[in-house]
Amino acid sequence: MTNEEIQRDTQFMRRAIDEARAALAEGEIPIGAVVVAKGRIISRAHNCTEMLNDVTAHAEMLAITAAENALGGKYLTDCTLYVTVEPCPMCAGAIGWAQIPRVVYGAPDDKRGYRRYAPNALHPRANAIGDILEEECRQLMVDFFAMKRR
Repeated sequence: MTNEEIQRDTQFMRRAIDEARAALAEGEIPIGAVVVAKGRIISRAHNCTEMLNDVTAHAEMLAITAAENALGGKYLTDCTLYVTVEPCPMCAGAIGWAQIPRVVYGAPDDKRGYRRYAPNALHPRANAIGDILEEECRQLMVDFFAMKRR
């Protein structure tokens, strides 16, 4: 990756982290996502499973739906999804169906991530890049679960 690509990915991951912090403030698991098209954010979301009482209300799912609405179609073939934690198999399936060609995530999810359970769920031509601002993304999760255990 070039320095320009690293800077761009870092910039948009910081926006996803902002969403994760919003989730944390609402008592949700702190995962945030943004969808970018042509260098600008077209949707943003964070986990809302508690607020909506919906196990499918993951940040990625909500951001994908909002991006599809913004673009007026179900395929996001010119977009990049930034998400603070490696997508789960459900979200990876939705990412694949939306034909998102590039996924950038912060922290890996060794317990529930798509790479463990559904490594072929993304679109066959999709490129996934991990470990962007990994420590910051991981720390949000560590702090959240430590708070829950108190």
